[in-house]
Formats: sequence, structure tokens, C-alpha cells
Amino acid sequence: MNTQQVANRLVELCRQGENMQALKELYADNIVSTEMSGVPNAVVSGKEAVTKKSQEWYATVEEFHGNEISNPVVAGNHFTCSMKLDCTFKGQGRTKIEEVCVYEVDNGKITQEQFFYAMPPQ
Repeated sequence: MNTQQVANRLVELCRQGENMQALKELYADNIVSTEMSGVPNAVVSGKEAVTKKSQEWYATVEEFHGNEISNPVVAGNHFTCSMKLDCTFKGQGRTKIEEVCVYEVDNGKITQEQFFYAMPPQ
């Protein structure tokens, strides 16, 4: 798959709530996932570790109320999209999250992802 095809498939799966399937299907074994600075495990490497990080995040969610994912914008071997999530976290209440996601594709697989979002006040 080329970058546009990978981007389209990722967006399709995420809109269906199949984010873990996207990880399984589209991510390279050597994926590097980067969150905002100051977040625990801000940089995680390897498909197994990224899968575990995602599973741990989903385990903190009590209920999903909705999501919105933009169409991807592709430039060379990179693409970006915005994601908006509305969910209730266990013990924390309902939260709306908006983030910009940037991905790099090599040989038809996502090799890097980075997320940009507002950090909650401390």
C-alpha cells in the first residue's frame, strides 16, 4: 500500500472504532509512538509495546460517547489527521480530547506516529 492507501485505511478503521485492528494491520514491527512531553511512557518503540500502551489506555476508559476523525492529508510518506474523542475515564469523569496525529509510512506500514494535544491543567 502507498501512503494514501494506508492513511485512508487508518481513518476508515478508526471511524469504525477499530483502532486496535488498525495497529495490528497497518503498523510496522519497529513502530515508534510519541506522546506529548511529560506523559508517562512518552516514547514507546516496537509493535508489542505500542499495542500494550494502547490496551492500557483503553482500559482507563469507562465509556466512549463519540469520535470524529478528519480525512487524512498526505505529503510524501507522511500523513496527518485530527481526532476528537468524547469519553468518560474511570474515576475522572467525561472528557473531550482533540489531537493532531502525524504518521510516517515506509514500505506500506506506519513506522512512526506522534500525537499533539492540549495537556490538562495540573
